[in-house]
Amino acid sequence: MSRVPSLEDLGDVSGKRVLVRTDFNVPMEGPDDARTITDDFRIRAALPTIEYLTSRGAHVVCASHLGRPKGSPNAKYSMAPVRARLAELAPGVELLENLRFNPGEEGNDPLFVNQLIQGIDMYVDDAFGAAHRSHASIVGPSLTLPSAAGRLLQREVDVLGDLREKPKRPFVAVLGGAKVSDKIGVIEALQQRVDAFIIGGGMCFTFLAAQGYPVGNSICERDQIDICKQLLSGPVPIHLPEDIIGLDAQGVYQTFGVRLPDGAKGLDIGPGSAAAFTDIIMDARSVFWNGPMGMFEDPRFASGTKTVAQAVADTKAFTVVGGGDSAAALAQFKLDDDVDHVSTGGGASLEFLELGDLPGLAALRGAPNAR
Repeated sequence: MSRVPSLEDLGDVSGKRVLVRTDFNVPMEGPDDARTITDDFRIRAALPTIEYLTSRGAHVVCASHLGRPKGSPNAKYSMAPVRARLAELAPGVELLENLRFNPGEEGNDPLFVNQLIQGIDMYVDDAFGAAHRSHASIVGPSLTLPSAAGRLLQREVDVLGDLREKPKRPFVAVLGGAKVSDKIGVIEALQQRVDAFIIGGGMCFTFLAAQGYPVGNSICERDQIDICKQLLSGPVPIHLPEDIIGLDAQGVYQTFGVRLPDGAKGLDIGPGSAAAFTDIIMDARSVFWNGPMGMFEDPRFASGTKTVAQAVADTKAFTVVGGGDSAAALAQFKLDDDVDHVSTGGGASLEFLELGDLPGLAALRGAPNAR
């Protein structure tokens, strides 16, 4: 597979207008017409790319999506608060309005691509979190413009590529989240690459059901049970919880074994499971974590995720956390500085590990300056 062009491959950028696709999909709160940013990490993460270009005389025009406005303008998803923060961090840099206000973005409409690149000389993709989407701003500009990966995108590709192709062993993948169907592809792909899986979160109940255990009213995708049975009989060990924290049929907080009674709902892994998972993580030399162990937003069901997060932070292994809720959990427990790499893309990191490529990367490799 050919190399993705870097910023240096753009050559002289002085006097050029450069469109930088960023991922400024930042968390915000407040009324729709006066929302404030609660975490500007994604804006700050783009600064190395922006500063590389502006310090060499380029005029940078940033473009990003924000939320899911469904193809029409919506005050709740206005880029105005982001634009104000960007102006403080990188004065003089432009920021277009929310790309998803136009249905042509998600529809990859060539007319919208032409609108985006009008008056633009070069294109840089620094939005790893959106690189798995074949959207207009991700795959369109590099068809005609000299293009490159930004510093953030390049770092993601380097780290995840090494983890995929040459991990230090043993390599353990820790997977959680609600639905096993969202992770089947990556589990099947990683069976060829990892030495063990740890599975928690809502998805563990489909695996437990595949082993014949009753799971009460817990999340369980019955149509995935046969696939889980196949995975459990595969060549790579899959470690499942041995105890569960949740609510019984009357809504009372309780610790269960792996047999949940009728009406009970599992919402976190139990202390025994957390301790066993910690031992596996501490013995690993590479760890990839994507997905919480339970409903960590509720303090009653946060201990499993917190214990696993602490193990990922404490282990001497090379640790990669795959964005999304896992990154949010790390931040909540103030452990985000204690892992080797926190990916800016949950879905993108999973898809890259599964497939080894993303639409945004393929588009860059096809740019005029990369051929």
